[in-house]
Amino acid sequence: MVILEIPKVFESEYRFCLILWEHEPIKSSELVNICKEQLGWKPTTTYTVIKRLSERGVLKNENTIVSSLVSKDEVQASEINEMVEKTFEGSLPAFIAAFTKHQKISEKEIDEVQRMIDRFRQGE
Repeated sequence: MVILEIPKVFESEYRFCLILWEHEPIKSSELVNICKEQLGWKPTTTYTVIKRLSERGVLKNENTIVSSLVSKDEVQASEINEMVEKTFEGSLPAFIAAFTKHQKISEKEIDEVQRMIDRFRQGE
């Protein structure tokens, strides 16, 4: 299995990316307006984040149209992998044990996780 290197997206950038993923492709000027409204950012902040994420390969800005180069799922998976690796020495069972020890999990969520495990075992 080949794991592609997903560029790091930091917390405030992630909030920006959530907006981008919801509206893309989008004109940078429209993105500036949405970021001002939802994040309280100045236009210069939004343009700086667009430039920074473009340089890191997270998004592209062509002819003032901004679109992502990595998906929400890819960024989330990368963050989880990094956290499990750093905090739990790469052990998924240790992560799940710690998570379930401090979180209430509903029967519905347990069933959903079991279905994921079953699909994984079946090779889907």
